[in-house]
Amino acid sequence: MRILVVNVNTTESITDAIAKQARTVASPGTEIVGLTPWFGAESVEGNFESYLAAIAVMDRVMAYDQPFDAVIQAGYGEHGREGLQELLNVPVVDITEAAASTAMFLGHAYSVVTTLDRTVPLIEDRLKLAGLYQRCASVRASGMAVLELEEDPQRAMEAIVRQAELAIIEDRAEVICLGCGGMAGLDEQIRQRTGVPVVDGVTAAVTIAEGLVRLGLSTSKVRTYATPRPKKVIGWPGKFGR
Repeated sequence: MRILVVNVNTTESITDAIAKQARTVASPGTEIVGLTPWFGAESVEGNFESYLAAIAVMDRVMAYDQPFDAVIQAGYGEHGREGLQELLNVPVVDITEAAASTAMFLGHAYSVVTTLDRTVPLIEDRLKLAGLYQRCASVRASGMAVLELEEDPQRAMEAIVRQAELAIIEDRAEVICLGCGGMAGLDEQIRQRTGVPVVDGVTAAVTIAEGLVRLGLSTSKVRTYATPRPKKVIGWPGKFGR
């Protein structure tokens, strides 16, 4: 089984960290391929960058020239998953939805701890669209930018733990979801500090993707995610379609 794990930003070191985290839970025989878009922002922290990332991710996946069995979109609260589902005949899993759905098996209510406050509405909207918001106690911002997670990991850890603790005490959350692909690998440390289950969206998405492939299931094509009708597409910005 080969699973493509696609970063939504253009920072290669983040792609490497996400792929490394994905491999920690991949089953024997599952190959994890990390992909970085050819164009886009170095970090995705707002609507403009998110819509740009949606195009870049579709471009990167459609240009991949080897067989694959599933795709994971490794951006928290980002746009584009639906476009991939139209284009592909294999399962597509978004880490936002993977984390939240997994958290719902583990407690009555979950909270998301993310990066900057400006990303909170995007995550809330994605959870609402996916039908996962009803059991979300809160979405809290750590105040750390995506690139700061790599630049100052200790400060990032303290900021995330602080918001996780507040979510548990003030918002009555019973599970914490890490609200950024760049937080991959921090789950165990935060679990030890907070005493509650902590869900990393990347690893959750890998287990879900593997399960769907093993069950022989993929996206329904009868209506919402039907393959796009044949049309001339002009001015595509990336490699796909050239």
